[in-house]
Amino acid sequence: MPTTISLADTATVTTPIGPFTAVVDADGAVLASGWTGDVSTLTSVIHPTLRPAELRQRDSLGAVTTAITDYHAGDLTAIDGIPVRQHSGEFLLHAWEVLRKVPAGEPITYTEFAGLAGRPAATRAAASACARNAAALFVPCHRVLRIGGALGGFRWGLDAKRWLLDHEG
Repeated sequence: MPTTISLADTATVTTPIGPFTAVVDADGAVLASGWTGDVSTLTSVIHPTLRPAELRQRDSLGAVTTAITDYHAGDLTAIDGIPVRQHSGEFLLHAWEVLRKVPAGEPITYTEFAGLAGRPAATRAAASACARNAAALFVPCHRVLRIGGALGGFRWGLDAKRWLLDHEG
C-alpha cells in the first residue's frame, strides 16, 4: 500500500489553452496535472495515500516542465516517457496504463477503450477511469470520445479537449 508523500513539487506553465500545473513526487512522477493555475484543484484529486503533506512551488519541474512545453509546441510524444503515479483499484490502474498507449491523433471511443482495458461491456467503468484520472495530458483521457465522435466530458472543459484533439490531429 502506498504511503502518504511528505513533500511534492509543483510548477505552472503557460500554454495555448491556459495555465497548466503539475504536481510531482520526489522521484519526478506526476501525481496530478491539468489546465489550471490553482494547485488545490489538483491536490484534491490525488488519491489520499499519495496526497503530499506539503507542496513546494518551483519555477520548473525539469523533464516534466520540458515535456509540457514541448507537447504544446508540437512534439506530441514529449509526454510519453514521463512517469505517472496514481493509486486506485486494479481496473483503474490498468485502464490508465492502457490510455497511455493510445497514440496522439488516433482517438478511440469509450467502448473501444473498455475493450482495450479488458472489459468490453464496461463502457461506464472506462468513462469513470477518464473522469478519475488525476494526471491529465500524461494519461491522455482527452483521446477518448463518444460513439459518433462527440467529445463527451473533460475535467478541463470541452474547449480544451477540442484544442488538444485538433493539436494532435
